[in-house]
Amino acid sequence: MKILVTGGAGFIGSHLCDFLLGKGHFVTCVDNLLTGNIKNIKHNLKDKRFDFIKQDIVKPFKYAGKVDFILHFASPASPVDYMNYPFETLDVGSTGTKNMLELAKKKKAKFMLASTSEVYGDPSISPQREDYFGNVNSIGPRSVYDEAKRFSEALTSAYSREKLVDTKIVRIFNTYGPRMGLDDGRVVPNFIKQALTGQSLTVYGVGDQTRSFCYVSDLVEGVYKLMYSKISGPVNLGNPKELKIIEFAKVIIDLTGSKSKIVFKSLPADDPKQRCPNIFLAKKELDWQPKVDLEEGLKRTIEYFKGV
Repeated sequence: MKILVTGGAGFIGSHLCDFLLGKGHFVTCVDNLLTGNIKNIKHNLKDKRFDFIKQDIVKPFKYAGKVDFILHFASPASPVDYMNYPFETLDVGSTGTKNMLELAKKKKAKFMLASTSEVYGDPSISPQREDYFGNVNSIGPRSVYDEAKRFSEALTSAYSREKLVDTKIVRIFNTYGPRMGLDDGRVVPNFIKQALTGQSLTVYGVGDQTRSFCYVSDLVEGVYKLMYSKISGPVNLGNPKELKIIEFAKVIIDLTGSKSKIVFKSLPADDPKQRCPNIFLAKKELDWQPKVDLEEGLKRTIEYFKGV
């Protein structure tokens, strides 16, 4: 297939480009490099089946080539990034999504939206199922990302209901691995950076909030299976093994051999207390579940960060 990946120079997007090329597809990566990095796709630039277009998809975008599938992964995705670029985040979730849906409509291509577990907000149930409507503060500091993704889901669903585009939605839970930004504010790079440099690991609150960490190769495989499935979603993709942040900090210290201590700071506004996916739908419909255990995935990620 000829596949267009928006945000293809980003953390997940670049791994997705690698995976698709490995399956023999032709890939066009579209990224304005606001938060993506050309280094993430540099190794593919000489591949004749790979094209890179530097383009802000919020602006008018004309593409002359054939497209079979659009994977819309463009968006700032870390707290540091979306709080630094609030309007860009809202724009790419709204106008950018509409532009890509219109392109899919014009090209008669299938379309997948990369949504997020953040649509569940600070959940009142755990694990979170796809039919849970969430608990989101629509005017809080995180809302620029949360509501951008919720709107993009609504827009994608409207195109699907009106039978304008064949669409799919994936909700991504706490994915980690090589090519994450070292300073992107997410807990995995934060803790690894602090541990490797001998700084104290910063835990917010008392550390009893939970996260569920999915290694990037597992996530990408799930996305690929959803592409070829008969379901439209939303589908949760993540690791259902829940871990308290205080326990996770200790794991990082142990794996890095660091002498770092743990310090506690007050919780940021609207920080979710629980984050754990119910992946029953992915297991049943996609025959998918994570394979890479946390220790192995973290070892690979730590080695990557040592070389950054």
